[in-house]
Amino acid sequence: MAGRPGRPSKDRSLPPGSLAPADRFAALADGTRRHLLQQLATADRAVSELVTGLDISQAAVSQHLRVLREAGLVTARKQGRHRYYQLRPAALTELRDWLDELERFWQARLAALGDYLRQAPG
Repeated sequence: MAGRPGRPSKDRSLPPGSLAPADRFAALADGTRRHLLQQLATADRAVSELVTGLDISQAAVSQHLRVLREAGLVTARKQGRHRYYQLRPAALTELRDWLDELERFWQARLAALGDYLRQAPG
């Protein structure tokens, strides 16, 4: 992990318009967006289907879906008059990999601290 300790580096390999893993967490911070991802985990859905059960407008759902799409968490395809959204599981795997890397970093740091404390006099 390059950059400052404890801070993941910017991923320069991402295509333009997609967010780094840290930014994906910002997209996931909203409860409505997490709800939308749960809905998309079972099947591709049109915006009109995703609005059902939510107390927000279709325009607001579309804005949330745009954030998820820009974060690389969902994809969209146009079919006729409808736009269907699909969960992008690879993005969740990328987040898990990023968290694993961060966990390995901190485990190594804590192990080094433990070694230092065991060797310190008194």
